[in-house]
Amino acid sequence: MTESSLSSLDPDDWESERHQAHAMLDDLLDYVRNLTERPVWQPIPVSVRRSFQENSPCTGQPLEEIHQRFMRDILPYAVGNAHPGFMGWAHGGGTVVGMLAEMLAGGLNANLGGRDQIPVAVEQQIVRWAREWFRFPETAQGIFTTGTSQATLMALWVARVAQWGEKVRQEGVGAHTLTVYAASTVHGSLHKALDLSGLGKKSLHLVALDESGRMDVSALQVQIGKDRQAGLTPFMVVGSAGTVDTGAIDDLTALAALCRTQALWFHVDGALGALGCWSAELAPLFQGIEQADSLAFDFHKWGQVPYDAGFLLIRAGSLQRQTFSSSDRYLAREERGTAAGEDWPCDLGPDLSRGFRALKTWMTVRRYGTERLGAIMAHTCALARFMAERVGREVSLELMAPVTLNIVCFRHRAEPAQVDALNAQIAIALQESGIAVLSTTLVRGQRVLRVALVNHRTRVRDLEALICAVLHLGERFSTGRIQSS
Repeated sequence: MTESSLSSLDPDDWESERHQAHAMLDDLLDYVRNLTERPVWQPIPVSVRRSFQENSPCTGQPLEEIHQRFMRDILPYAVGNAHPGFMGWAHGGGTVVGMLAEMLAGGLNANLGGRDQIPVAVEQQIVRWAREWFRFPETAQGIFTTGTSQATLMALWVARVAQWGEKVRQEGVGAHTLTVYAASTVHGSLHKALDLSGLGKKSLHLVALDESGRMDVSALQVQIGKDRQAGLTPFMVVGSAGTVDTGAIDDLTALAALCRTQALWFHVDGALGALGCWSAELAPLFQGIEQADSLAFDFHKWGQVPYDAGFLLIRAGSLQRQTFSSSDRYLAREERGTAAGEDWPCDLGPDLSRGFRALKTWMTVRRYGTERLGAIMAHTCALARFMAERVGREVSLELMAPVTLNIVCFRHRAEPAQVDALNAQIAIALQESGIAVLSTTLVRGQRVLRVALVNHRTRVRDLEALICAVLHLGERFSTGRIQSS
């Protein structure tokens, strides 16, 4: 095959491609604008699921056909977190500006591993902003990640270097028996991070909760003392700036003080709530977060940035560089040219190939400002309080945990032997109805309905529709007139 018989992957007909691109953008704008006319979620037909088992194509298809396939078989069957009725998990709703930023980033196709390029400067600007938001020192460093799960794993790696120096990268932790502490409600990503880091899941010692659903600091102190006496090496404490189950916020100030006294690394899981610092109303709830050695959080939750956009902030930025920097010959720096520049993200994390996640975050913050984004967060918390009050007015419902932030845990009353099954059945039927999506979790060992109010589009009317549907389904299931919705 000669070069003359080859063509690039650029369009043969640019104007036709431009027309199709505009049609695709219009369809997505219509989708977001008219979300309330659609079900939140709907079951995937067997025929649609089977259609994605086809063999890979050897020849290409017109873009218009691929677009129509997307509209017909993909768009209607997403999880639905853009919809105001999605309240099942802590998923952000996204925004139009975020969607457009993804398009711009895709067109630029920048690799954010390094090199002398402005996209790296954009990410570094957000690092500086994060220092300001969380009152971290100028020595702090940070990096975008896929999410808090990856950021937590990276924080463990940095904490190892803080404990033993760079030699741990060559020698490992050896025979040391490290222990990590977190509340019994800690997110499962910590278990996975301990597994992947080589410390092992057994290194995690779970601490009891106090009456408010927070980690019991006194119990933590006792446990640390017992472990030292047993010859173990206490290593890290993980505090929560909003637990995944109920939204409870650990006493971060007390945890920070204990970690300083005990010479332990203090990590904060801020996936759910850390960005509440943008709200003057909510910021006091997170007092002490500024004392963390490492902080993991997500812009794609309360920050409304499209997935994925997690972030890791390390107080001692030099430790982050010591943990991840490499002297590989192909990463050599020059004083001039494309290979210039000292601040390469590949020195601050495990990835050399990285997308331009910073752009959608940068554009979102510039478009709305932290005051407006913080006001949205405060509004979701107000909705949660309304929801709790609304549950309290219904004899058939009961609130199952205090409402601290934007999560409401409640259930439909029933006989003890049936109550867990009834509420699980209500949750599934509600999801399949398309009215709303909520999830279930366990609070003090009891199955509850969990409402996470993260989406900026959710309104009181959506909560009223949810309550009415739960009451209706609870009555029907309790009387045994139906088995599904």
